[in-house]
Amino acid sequence: QVQLVESGGGFVQAGGSLRLSCAASGRAFSTGFMGWFRQAPGKEREFVAALGWSGLSTDIADSVKGRFTISRDNAKITVYLQMNSLKPEDTAHYYCAANVGSYSRRREAYTYWGQGTQVTVSS
Repeated sequence: QVQLVESGGGFVQAGGSLRLSCAASGRAFSTGFMGWFRQAPGKEREFVAALGWSGLSTDIADSVKGRFTISRDNAKITVYLQMNSLKPEDTAHYYCAANVGSYSRRREAYTYWGQGTQVTVSS
């Protein structure tokens, strides 16, 4: 059974930073992609960032580009989302997800999901 467990969320003032972690287990994650999504109250879940388990390419949503970075530790089977210069509009529940097929930003392409972690940014 695949498990994705997020951690690192919390409450932070605007301009602050947080690092989210997503620990994966239950399958061989040498292929496929890992993504971060977020969902604010009353809004649809949106793509934030993604990367593959191999290679150096990452994909970052325009809304967070220049402030958020995604990285991984293959040995720990963990993916990180470093969030800097946080804004109140970044407030959302952040989810980690695994895509075992072709790359896509669409949430429907991601098979496995974690429970998420809440990020709240005050102004």
